[in-house]
Amino acid sequence: MPGAGHAVTGPASAVSRERAAEAAEGSVEEHPCPVAVPSGTTCGYLLAPERRDVPNSRTIKVGYAVHRASQASGRAADPVVYMSGGPGSASLQLTGFLSQMFPGRDVVVLEQRGGRYSEPRLSCPEIVRGVVDTLRTPGPASAETTPLARQALACQSRLEAEHVDLRGYRTAEIAADVVDLRTALGYPRWYLFGVSYSTRPMLLAAARDPQGTRGVVLDSLLPAGSRWYDKASAALSATMTKLGVAARFDAMVKALDAHPATYETKDPLTHKRLTVQLNGDDVATILGEALHETDVIPIVPALVDGLAAGRTELLQPLVDAAGDGLTSHEWGLYYAVQCQDEAPYNSFPGSRGPRLFTGVVDAAVCDAWGLPAARADADLLTPHASVTQTASSEGAAPPMLVLGGQYDPTTPPEAARQAVSAVPGARFAEFAGTGHAAFLSSACSRQMIAAFLDDPAATASPCDPGAAPYPVVRPGDLLLTSSVYRLSRSPIPLAVPAVFLLVSAVQLVAGLVSLVRRRGGGLSALAGLAGVALGALSALSLSEIRDWTTLAIGVPHALAWYGLLALVSTGLSIVEAFRLNAAAAKIVPALTGLVLLAWLYGWLLA
Repeated sequence: MPGAGHAVTGPASAVSRERAAEAAEGSVEEHPCPVAVPSGTTCGYLLAPERRDVPNSRTIKVGYAVHRASQASGRAADPVVYMSGGPGSASLQLTGFLSQMFPGRDVVVLEQRGGRYSEPRLSCPEIVRGVVDTLRTPGPASAETTPLARQALACQSRLEAEHVDLRGYRTAEIAADVVDLRTALGYPRWYLFGVSYSTRPMLLAAARDPQGTRGVVLDSLLPAGSRWYDKASAALSATMTKLGVAARFDAMVKALDAHPATYETKDPLTHKRLTVQLNGDDVATILGEALHETDVIPIVPALVDGLAAGRTELLQPLVDAAGDGLTSHEWGLYYAVQCQDEAPYNSFPGSRGPRLFTGVVDAAVCDAWGLPAARADADLLTPHASVTQTASSEGAAPPMLVLGGQYDPTTPPEAARQAVSAVPGARFAEFAGTGHAAFLSSACSRQMIAAFLDDPAATASPCDPGAAPYPVVRPGDLLLTSSVYRLSRSPIPLAVPAVFLLVSAVQLVAGLVSLVRRRGGGLSALAGLAGVALGALSALSLSEIRDWTTLAIGVPHALAWYGLLALVSTGLSIVEAFRLNAAAAKIVPALTGLVLLAWLYGWLLA
């Protein structure tokens, strides 16, 4: 969930006792909104200690936005506070989207400390550079961690020179920010809404602040202690099994490990041309990240099958998108959290499946940084912990709605369902055909969340979570080609069919006029009609595609058959052009038809 950044200057290296005490109480200060927000929204900073476990710790600023609900509807409903995942993803850019989801209540959007719209901002371009440099070579990432560790240490040294104490950027502190913000804004209670990583601080905040928690919404739940790195490869393979391409996926990984593929793309830092060489583990990682997007999920089976068959050019759209992913997080914050709260509780064993690039890089960075493991705090899902029985204002644990995407390999729905199965007042819903962060792509999930906030006790579903938004494209359903994606990057080749259709339309009209005047023209009319019919049938075939992402890897088989109309049109035009006493201009439709045939069968459908 990338968003536009803004320049941030580091805060002073020391604060007074009075300022530290004020921060500990959770004071706020207003600040102009750094992103576009709807009217009725104010932005500011929560002033918080960088480390609550250290007396007189310096004050940092945690960005937030508050969209006030209209009071015309009467009594205001309980507000909802949202935080994005990551760790290190920005949140404020979703203020307008969330205010539309919950029009009758205040919506509070909270950044993570160290995030894009907080101060300090823990960006880490050095690590991004290390990752990109590693992808330039075809070898396994596990053999190239030394340069990456060097870049990680450069980032750590720079942040420490800016007086950043990385030990203050962990889940427990982020959860405390949520609790302090509620007090500072004066809300007696609110709903907590977390997605992916932020489900962890939201669960912890609910456990620490039961009186202030009306209910909890968790999308793409990441339970504490889930050993995310150790299970990542198996989770991706399980998703491929759901999609019915497990064997082809394994074949693809083996083939690309033996013969890495080369791609030209854009450097995410310099925006210059970049050549990367990707092996099977790298491609598996890219596919795992792509499965976050609901509109990409349907093409994965056909894509994996094509890659296994050697059609490596089909991966180009995902390679280009991967660069944006490398700039979508504040990596200093990401690694501060992961190296304290997640990596220490994983063993990073050699896997029978693909060795995902993400785990290799994160292990190398965390080894270099050497941060101590954070203490595991009990939250609402901790088995046998007294916190799960902590009374809220109603005398029971807060109600909980948990959402999962069917094809999400990062936070598998099976793990989320199991984690909440024994929690009183918790409900789980899985959404067919979706991936990570279901609420961003599933209208049904948004309706369900809104209904839960209106009445947490209601059990009736306002929609059908089993209705997938797009049908899955199976191997063989498409004529595989990367040409349409190349057209989206440079539409100049579209001039060929455009000229052909224009000439065909003119040819049809001219032929009909000649027929009316009884001057012949029958061949011209038929040739023009075949050309126009080709355009109409092709447009109709493409209009039936529900998910336009499909065109990134292929087109309907019907286009190859419709191309026969171009052959008919061209043949008739050639006959017309070489008739006795034919005008010289008659050669134009014949030439444009020949060019179209070469373009269609020699380039577009090749």
